[in-house]
Amino acid sequence: MKLTKLLPLASLAAIFALIAFATPRWQPQAQAAAAPVQTAPAQTPAPPYTLKPLGHNIFAAIANPGPTSSGSNAGFVIGDDGVLVVDTFQKVDAARALLADIRKLTPLPIRFVVNTHYHIDHVTGNQVFADAGATIVAHRNVPGWIHTENLKFYGANPTPEQRASVEAIKSPDVTYDNELNLYLGTRQIYLHFFPGHTGGDTMLLIPDANVVFCGDIFWRHTLPNLIDASTEPWIATLDLTLQHHPAGTFVSGHGDVGTADDVAAFRGYLVDLRKDVQAGRAAGESGDALTNDVVAKLKDKYGDWSGFPNRAKTNIAQTEAEFAGTKKIPIPAPK
Repeated sequence: MKLTKLLPLASLAAIFALIAFATPRWQPQAQAAAAPVQTAPAQTPAPPYTLKPLGHNIFAAIANPGPTSSGSNAGFVIGDDGVLVVDTFQKVDAARALLADIRKLTPLPIRFVVNTHYHIDHVTGNQVFADAGATIVAHRNVPGWIHTENLKFYGANPTPEQRASVEAIKSPDVTYDNELNLYLGTRQIYLHFFPGHTGGDTMLLIPDANVVFCGDIFWRHTLPNLIDASTEPWIATLDLTLQHHPAGTFVSGHGDVGTADDVAAFRGYLVDLRKDVQAGRAAGESGDALTNDVVAKLKDKYGDWSGFPNRAKTNIAQTEAEFAGTKKIPIPAPK
C-alpha cells in the first residue's frame, strides 16, 4: 500500500492564507452588468428627387441636393393608355424609384421614354424603363454621342470601369430629325428639336396642359453647363419658347419648375454673359483677366443662383472660346 506524506498543519494554514490573499477583492464588482452603449439612430437617406404634381396627370421629378441626388430633373405624363417618361436621371437607383412612383399612380404601361439630350445625367436610367417595356426616343444626334461624348465628363483619361458604365447606357430605339408627335391614346405630346445646349436637344409640349419639358434648354436660377453650347442660337430658342408659351409651365433640366418669367431670367443670364465677355475681349482682355472682370459684373445679378461659385468661371472661359472659334462641340453625323 502506497502511503501519502501528510503536510504539517502549520504548512496547510500558510497555503490557505496565501490563496485568500491572492483572490482579488474587486472580482464580484467586475461581474456586474455593463452599462448599455448609446448608439445614434440610423439615418434614412434623403430621397433623390421631389415629385411635383403639375395637374392634368403630369408630374415633375425635381432633383434634391446632396450626395443622394438624382443628378438632374425628370418627369412623366399619364395618358389614356400609357405613360411617357421624360429623362431617366444620372443614377439607376433614382430611375428605379421613379418607376416605383409611377406604379403607385397607375398600372398603365410605360410606352415611351424621351431623352431630351445625350448628357449622362439625363440618360443613365434608360435601361430601367426599357426593361419595363418602354421605347426610348431622342433626337437623331443622341445615339451617336451617348457612348462617345459622355466619356469627357470623366476627364481626359477615363478608367476602364467608367468606360464600361458609359458603354452600358441604353441607346435610343427611335430617333427623329426636327419634330415628332407621340400619342398616349388621345393625348398628344409634341417633340421638337431646338439648338443651343448640345446640338441634339428636344423640348416636349403637352398642348392640353400648356406644360413644356425643356430639358437643359432651361435652367431655373441655376448656372448652366455650356460644355457643348452655342449661346447665340440658344437665346433664339428661348425667344421662340417665350413667344409661343407666355403662360406655360416650364420643367427645367436643373432647378425648380418655372414660369415664363424664370425662362426670361435665364435668357437674361446668357445675354449678359455674352455681352460682358464681348466687352472684355473688345477691351483687350483674355484668360484670367477677362474671367475675373466678367465674374465681378455677373455676381451682383446672378451671384445667388445655384452653381455660381463653381460654374461662373467655366461659363466665361467657354463663352470666350466660342467667340474665338476655338471651342470644340459635338459634330452631328451626316444625314
